[in-house]
Amino acid sequence: MSVIEALYIFDEHNSLILDHVYTGRPAPPSTVLPLYLQHAVPRPSLIYLPSTTPSTLLYSITQDNLLFLSPCASDTEPLLVLEFLHKAADALEEFLGSPLLAAKITASYDVVAQVVAEMADAGVVCQTEANALRDVVETGPGVLKNLLGGVGISGSSPALQSGGSSLTLQRQPAMSAHGSAVPWRRSNVRHTSNELYVDIVETLSVTMAPSGRPLSAFAYGSIAFTSKVSGVPDLLLNLSTDGKGAGMGNRGDKLRAVMEHAVFHPCVRLAKWKSDGILSFIPPDGRFALCGYETDLLGPNAPLTTNATTANNLDLPANIEVTTGLGNTGSDFEVRIRQPTSSSTSARSAAAASLRSNLGRPGGPRLNSNHDSKTPAFEFLTVHIPIPTTARNVSELRPSKGEAQWTPAESTVEWKLTAKELGTGSATLRCTVRGQPSDDDDEAVGSGAVLNGMTTTTYDYDDENPATYQAQHETSPPPPAATTSDERKVEKNRDLMPTSATLSFGIKGWLASGLKVESLLVDTKKSRGLGPEVKPYKGVKYFTVSRRGIEVRC
Repeated sequence: MSVIEALYIFDEHNSLILDHVYTGRPAPPSTVLPLYLQHAVPRPSLIYLPSTTPSTLLYSITQDNLLFLSPCASDTEPLLVLEFLHKAADALEEFLGSPLLAAKITASYDVVAQVVAEMADAGVVCQTEANALRDVVETGPGVLKNLLGGVGISGSSPALQSGGSSLTLQRQPAMSAHGSAVPWRRSNVRHTSNELYVDIVETLSVTMAPSGRPLSAFAYGSIAFTSKVSGVPDLLLNLSTDGKGAGMGNRGDKLRAVMEHAVFHPCVRLAKWKSDGILSFIPPDGRFALCGYETDLLGPNAPLTTNATTANNLDLPANIEVTTGLGNTGSDFEVRIRQPTSSSTSARSAAAASLRSNLGRPGGPRLNSNHDSKTPAFEFLTVHIPIPTTARNVSELRPSKGEAQWTPAESTVEWKLTAKELGTGSATLRCTVRGQPSDDDDEAVGSGAVLNGMTTTTYDYDDENPATYQAQHETSPPPPAATTSDERKVEKNRDLMPTSATLSFGIKGWLASGLKVESLLVDTKKSRGLGPEVKPYKGVKYFTVSRRGIEVRC
């Protein structure tokens, strides 16, 4: 049977701050931590430790610089343990706040002990939803005193004065007499203002060949939902694909063709999604991840012989082009960033139009948005150009717009622009790369090379016979042709040119997948505790981000 044996939490200095054993005698933290640190970075989330007795599988995750470890010597489903670690981190973040810091855990051992004890009983996972844990976890002043008093220990016990670095307190679950019927939602939810918000965020990952042909293009999306509604609401979220997935059948087939490898929160009714393509669910209280998905922007039937025209069909908000080997010696390169034509821009505005879809109160604004403009807007724009480590310097950075700087420690040129600077046109950056001085350069300087515009040549002569010097001067060979020298420098500088460039940006009001929210409805017949006169305020936001996600090779 799959069980969770222990949970260890370490801070950013690898100091133990929580040690909680659920069952058995697992390997102690002082044993598993050195074995974990022996592996090179990036360390895998599952490590086999044969040197322990018995052999142990060590599961690990990292969140907010905190290391979560769980050793297991029995036959356990790996995904179960890893998901438990993620849920434990989310639950602690729910109670202690984000980001999750070591100081917060050490200062709230009373709450942390209850959370980790409620999540599993004798190693069997019980309750992992952070929202529902609020019904059984006591918070506020004097919690630890009341907790120990309930099991016959005085509040002034030396246990409270312990200055140890970890806590191993065990207690029986204190289930509420009237627990929530919905496992992921706490009971008796009350809000003075009823609000519903949908945030769809997509991260781009696009790779372009030197010819401009897209090698791969994916958008990884997530739907974050925020529910602040009293009672137990039953919601229906309708999505559309903005014309994508045509010819794929009904609405559900089109959505599933765009939202590939979709994963859902347990609150989603999968039968409704598979039959009608509608997200029907009872939400947890507060903010949570409703859905995650992946979209192949090239489509399932993309031809192998795609070209630059296919790249234009991706309808990216900005493109970059890299040209290397410029100048007489081939020591310059140029990066150009441009926005698509107006025809592509008008196609992108469809997502912005969805910001005014039918989601609000009748007769009023249909959708809430923070945008004053009706068109998508850039938040930032950055181009990173990695330079080979053999380059000595990048000089003469000449951006037509924005600011550019060379970072020797990372061997990268970073070019930043604002949306106002880019405007609706294009911008260019030209740089000169300097390589390391070589022995050939020294020989050239010592024998007839051109240095600072002057020819330097040395001769051997005899003081007693000046005619010898005159003869050598008259018969000395001419300096090498400039074209030969330039060809040699071009060949040398070819290895100093960048081989790729990446584009980072954030843009509001546009999604690469074409998804948009058509409606968000409250089913008053199935909802409980929400009167028919209550009309929640609804809002939708779209955001697409590329963290060096668009790569152009050259």
